[in-house]
Amino acid sequence: MEVPARLVDLPTGATATVASLSADQGLRQRLEALGLRPGQAVQVLRRGWWSGPLHVRVGMTELMLRRRDAARVSLAA
Repeated sequence: MEVPARLVDLPTGATATVASLSADQGLRQRLEALGLRPGQAVQVLRRGWWSGPLHVRVGMTELMLRRRDAARVSLAA
């Protein structure tokens, strides 16, 4: 299976590795504090209706991310 380039495009139930964060300093610090760092595995658990948030798991932590923030997380295979 080919891994999408961004977290926002990862299908529900799929797992990938964070490659990089392309965000301003404030958002980057927030995402890293939540565990979204390069090299970490991330899994999409659920998707909100319409343009709702993504429910993701990073390690043992589950969090909700706005789609526009998830679009700033690049993935690797």
